[in-house]
Amino acid sequence: MTYSKAFFIALLGFAIFFTACKDDDPVIPHEEEVITTLKYTLTPTGGGTPVEFSFQDLDGDGGNDPVITGGSLSANQSYTGSIELLNELESPAEDITEEIEEEDEEHQFFFQTNIAGLAIDYADQDANGNPLGLNSTLTTTNAGTGTVTIILRHEPNKTAAGVSDGDITNAGGETDIEVTFDVDVQ
Repeated sequence: MTYSKAFFIALLGFAIFFTACKDDDPVIPHEEEVITTLKYTLTPTGGGTPVEFSFQDLDGDGGNDPVITGGSLSANQSYTGSIELLNELESPAEDITEEIEEEDEEHQFFFQTNIAGLAIDYADQDANGNPLGLNSTLTTTNAGTGTVTIILRHEPNKTAAGVSDGDITNAGGETDIEVTFDVDVQ
């Protein structure tokens, strides 16, 4: 009998120990931002008419094709760029830009182009001093045509090789949105 009581007490102790160590907090996965609209507005340094590149997919993923509008830029010109993100499936439209600003350490934009003489540099940082990309500087030199691709990554490794310089190769994370715009530099 004594052996049974000791075994029972030990078993009860283990059960309490393992139950107390159990993590009851639910794991909440990242809820991906719904982005139906991306606007990249480029304002010429020194004044002039802004150029707006836009992506709009009002029915969300699938369904109708998105409407993508590129633009023309001047050669030998600098522009200040700003990105606005919206979820227009909500009424009124939800400003996703604010969410990206609040969660700046968890996001980074990447800019890619195949146009010689076109460069895009970061003009803002997250709370840790790493690039964000909601604001940028775009500079052109030569005339040419091609594309500019804007990619928003969620939870990139901002300390990986090249990432702070805008190289997406080692960034990791998940793509929230990727848009390619046709661009003509005149």
